[in-house]
Amino acid sequence: MLRLFALLSGLMLLLAACGPGIDEPPAAPGVLFATNFKDADPVDFANPRPSRFAVHGIDAARFQKSINWNRARANGVNFAFIKATEGGDLLDPAFKDHWRGAHRSGMRRGAYHFYYFCTAPEVQARWFIRNVPRVAGALPPVLDMEWNPFSPTCARVRPPGPEVRAQMRTWLRIVEAHYGQRPIIYTTPRFFRENDLGQFRGYDFWLRSTAKTPREVYPGQPWRFWQYSATGVIPGIQGKVDLNAFSGTAEEWRAWLAARTR
Repeated sequence: MLRLFALLSGLMLLLAACGPGIDEPPAAPGVLFATNFKDADPVDFANPRPSRFAVHGIDAARFQKSINWNRARANGVNFAFIKATEGGDLLDPAFKDHWRGAHRSGMRRGAYHFYYFCTAPEVQARWFIRNVPRVAGALPPVLDMEWNPFSPTCARVRPPGPEVRAQMRTWLRIVEAHYGQRPIIYTTPRFFRENDLGQFRGYDFWLRSTAKTPREVYPGQPWRFWQYSATGVIPGIQGKVDLNAFSGTAEEWRAWLAARTR
């Protein structure tokens, strides 16, 4: 019996030394994990390369059908932006599961809204507010601005730049008032250029650029998050996923969180 007890004790110590279990939160929310994942289709970026940044994360939607959030976090996913809503009546079917899973892992999480130009911004803001909880510690809400080629009703609705910016300001104002956080603006190179989104001052930007650095694609535009790949391969996540980097050091990440989360 003593020998059996000793063997079991040794096994438990060995398992603990191997790191966090995939069914247990890997560490407290403030702990950062180094990246332990890869890109299935890597790009040879000019400096600064994504690897130069200390804090990485993902964005997730219904396309990510299976995520072990604890395991993903332990392998370097330190934050997640989760798709919540589209337009004025669509809720991503995976939002609630992803939202809860990210929180249980201790990961920093935020929600984003995919904008439609055939629905009033006030309606879209209220729909987002209806579906995304106002909780302590959440990342700022995100407004996803890009042309939508897939909607059967909205694909061809493309207002001129001044109207685009006016609608954005309405959504941003309503959502900021509700959550007490200034939203982040996500966009793509073409949408940014065609609608002169550089006019938005005082907002953090999350920029998509999967072939070149943001400095090359959005010259002169400050950014807070960089979506640098759509082909990430991460332990704990089934299939490929978008990869994102935060613009600063680990210390700057903590300072940003302290200033931008409720």
